[in-house]
Amino acid sequence: MILKKVCSLPQISKYSIATSALLLWAVAFCLDLNAQAPTDTTRRKDQFHDQVDFNDVKAALLGKETKPDTSSFSKLRKLLIPSMSVNPTSGFEVGLTLAALKVFGEPDSTSLSTGSLKISAATKGLAYIQYKHNIYFPENQWSLQGNWQVGRTQVLDYGIGTGRSSANGSDHYVNGQLVDDSYKLKYTSFRFRETAYKKIFDNFYGGLGLTSNIYTGIDEDSQGNIYSYHYRYNTDNEIPTQRYLANSFSFNLQYDTRDHPNQPYEGIYADMGVKSYKKAIGSTENSTQLTSEFRKYIGLSTSTPQHVLAFWYWGSYLLSGRLPYLELPGTTTDNDERTGRAYTVGRFKGYSFFYSEAEYRFPILDNKFISGVAFANVQSASNGAVKDRIKLFQHWEPGAGVGLRILYNKYTRSNICVDYGIGNYGAKGLFVSLNEAF
Repeated sequence: MILKKVCSLPQISKYSIATSALLLWAVAFCLDLNAQAPTDTTRRKDQFHDQVDFNDVKAALLGKETKPDTSSFSKLRKLLIPSMSVNPTSGFEVGLTLAALKVFGEPDSTSLSTGSLKISAATKGLAYIQYKHNIYFPENQWSLQGNWQVGRTQVLDYGIGTGRSSANGSDHYVNGQLVDDSYKLKYTSFRFRETAYKKIFDNFYGGLGLTSNIYTGIDEDSQGNIYSYHYRYNTDNEIPTQRYLANSFSFNLQYDTRDHPNQPYEGIYADMGVKSYKKAIGSTENSTQLTSEFRKYIGLSTSTPQHVLAFWYWGSYLLSGRLPYLELPGTTTDNDERTGRAYTVGRFKGYSFFYSEAEYRFPILDNKFISGVAFANVQSASNGAVKDRIKLFQHWEPGAGVGLRILYNKYTRSNICVDYGIGNYGAKGLFVSLNEAF
């Protein structure tokens, strides 16, 4: 079944979307209006002497003693972390991450800056180099938040929208077995995302950003395959099928009272932005998106702050124009690429996309070396089609799971995360990463 022409807007008012996102952001601001900016003093209230991390265990095995870290992160701190993981998208993956932390100002008025460089390769044809950072300058007057990446990716593509196990709208059986209506999609991407934020007043920032994404070498195994969703979508929208660019400017408003960037015990993070893709700056298409994110962390114990109830919302809504296929928002397209545990990269996508998650975090051992999490999430996406239209919020795709946390460095609240998630249509996977999902 060939996809029909798609509309530039899903069947949901762009004004209602904008109003809802604005109200959500306003609620985030009002809920924590009197909160204080995260400081090093707040961070160091932890009782480190009662905690055991990976370095303590390593020292004990080698018969050495560990000295307490009394520094205030004024010196550059580096962590070299090898990693191995198994997940549905990449298969067996090995990598090496170099993480760095530093305070570029007075610890009582400047947030901790973080950065990481990761090199990774996997058995399912994935290989990439990624550099991410959140840099805060003295008194948080300015900050830079960026994500740069180059890599080769191979995924199974299931088309656009949520609510159906096959993107064509009906299940297909061969000899009594359900056959996935999916296509293998390969591509090389060069991604650059950088946003500069200026402090307006305590915890409140305004930002200007630039994004430049290049997708090339697309679908090499099925060039000219008129049945693939990527080929049909792009040809219907008169977009090139082998190579295209998605370049945009963005304006963002951000509110942040988290007590720590790696593993918050309390606080709020909220960000709302308008992203404008323009042919004038090299983008293949013109379009406008509304992006929004909200995170809330509720501490459940004053004596054991690691008991936390965390909530996360992330959404992207097309207001006008059209996007190339690989630029459509969907599973794992958030900045940290952590949405949708249980599903593969890009499993669900749409003209507009909504995601929400709740997670309970708790220590398992008294020394906090091993902790646990339980999480549940839902996502919804529209397909924008004229026929067989799927509206945003019409269908929901749930996921849930549990995980373990190994305290890698107690002074930086760095965790090694191991999660197992399950979802619809037999989706399941083991996910290993550094630091919390959100």
